[in-house]
Order: sequence, then structure tokens, then C-alpha cells
Amino acid sequence: MSAITILVDADACPVKDEIYKVAWRHEVAVKVVSNSRLRVPEHPLIERVVVSDGFDAADDWIAEAAHARSIVVTADILLADRALKAGATVLAPTGKPFTAASIGPAIATRAIMADLRAGMGDGMGGPPPFSKADRSAFLQALDTALVRLKRG
Repeated sequence: MSAITILVDADACPVKDEIYKVAWRHEVAVKVVSNSRLRVPEHPLIERVVVSDGFDAADDWIAEAAHARSIVVTADILLADRALKAGATVLAPTGKPFTAASIGPAIATRAIMADLRAGMGDGMGGPPPFSKADRSAFLQALDTALVRLKRG
């Protein structure tokens, strides 16, 4: 049986420090995947993975590494879909889980929003600011997912 691993889509991830703390507590490996060198703690459980700056290179690496005993942390809906298909547990940085039931509507909404932005330009605004409540929800969701994977 493969070890539990947390795979982080790190370039724009606002909860990296929280991931490290939970991983250390659970003694679970973390792979921080990005297109450029990011600062990560010097710790045997933390591995920095720098991929090429090619389009979707980090997503491709994460999707290939994802498996049934991995947790993927990403806000990227298309990467979430690929990771789910690989059997991974997938969490957004807000703590919201991506599931087989929720990913289809999320992809459809993403496509609609892309069309709206194309027609209206950048005047639509973006997602709401990341909040303390989001950070707290993420910590709880990650802890719960790790406990569930450990129990098998």
C-alpha cells in the first residue's frame, strides 16, 4: 500500500503553512509543486518539486502523481477533475472538497464564467478575498481527510 501524500498546487496556494503544520502532526509527506522555486521548510517530510514553466506542467505532474492515498490541494477545477479520476481526495484552499458529484457542475460553471469574462472583459471581478473562515475550514477539512485515509 502506498504512503499517504499531500500534493500541493503551490504557485497560488494561500494555505501552504497550514498544510505543513497538519502534515507534521500526522507525519505525512508533502510535495510542493510549482513552476518556480518557492521557499519551503527544511524538513524530511517536505519536498519541493519544481517543474518546467510549460503550460500546465505543474498540473500534469500532480495528476500523474495522484493516487487513492493522496490529497491534492488546488483551486484549479480541471486539475481537481484529473486528480479525482486518479482516485485522490481533492480539497480547495477554502476547505471545500471536490467530489465526483460536484466536479461536473464546477466545470460547467467555470466554462460559463469564462464565456462571460470573454464578453465583459475584466469588469466582473474575481472570487471573494481569502478569509480566516476559509483558512479554518481548510485546516478542518485537511485534518478530516487525513484521518479518513489513515483509517483506510
